[in-house]
Amino acid sequence: MFKKLILVGAGSALALGLLFGRDAVSYVATGYGRLHDQVKQNVPIEFELERAHRMINDLTPEIRSNMHLIAKEEVDVDKLQRQVDKLNDSLAQDKREVLRLKADLDDGSQTYQYASHRYTRDQVKADLAGRFERFKTQDATREKLEGILRARQKGLDAARAKLDGMLVAKRQLEVDVENLQARLKMVEVAQTTSAFKFDDSQLSRTEKLLEDISTRIEVAEKLVSSEGYFGEEIQLDEVEVKDVSDEVAAYFSDGNSAEIVVDQRVPTIELTSKKSLEPSLN
Repeated sequence: MFKKLILVGAGSALALGLLFGRDAVSYVATGYGRLHDQVKQNVPIEFELERAHRMINDLTPEIRSNMHLIAKEEVDVDKLQRQVDKLNDSLAQDKREVLRLKADLDDGSQTYQYASHRYTRDQVKADLAGRFERFKTQDATREKLEGILRARQKGLDAARAKLDGMLVAKRQLEVDVENLQARLKMVEVAQTTSAFKFDDSQLSRTEKLLEDISTRIEVAEKLVSSEGYFGEEIQLDEVEVKDVSDEVAAYFSDGNSAEIVVDQRVPTIELTSKKSLEPSLN
């Protein structure tokens, strides 16, 4: 299986090299970059915020570990400080004794008495030489310990400052995440509100429909009113029948006697019709 993957990878690299030549690496890098950006853009914001929140929580073990290291360093620095203080006290005592012996030797005496014991001048010189060598050794040790103490105190101060900075940064990150979550909620609320907008075209069609219905109802009301007016009113005047005999005779006057005779009978028919209407009017 591993060999197959190697062969496929080598074949793909060879194909890219044949197609694009020296630009193959650039094409691959560009394609990978675009793919990476597209995938990142498609990740939901809620998921990214949750990932950020988890990353902030992951800082807690590191902060606790640093706090433990700082606490241990504080204990070690305190021990070193006590050691340096004890050595300083011892050196101060040794210095006083060395100076006392030197002062005694400076007076030129041949014998000296210390704590009910008598010592010769040579014994005192030897003791002074030994004490002075030990003093110089311990004093050099003190200088080194104090240098180490100063360095460790500086490191401890830097570690404390770093821890304080991490705590402040963690709190700020938590506030930033909360603000981003609140902003995202506001965006979601705005998107939800905008989803309930009316469709203007549908509203216009509905208004037009109601207007047409109103127009039809008004027309129907006018028709009903008109029918009632003509059906219920009493006819007060007699209907006059127009005499068109002269008009007909003038229209067909071409010398044809037959047509003229017909035209002369038309008024008789109309007069007869008029007489027949008189009884009904009375």
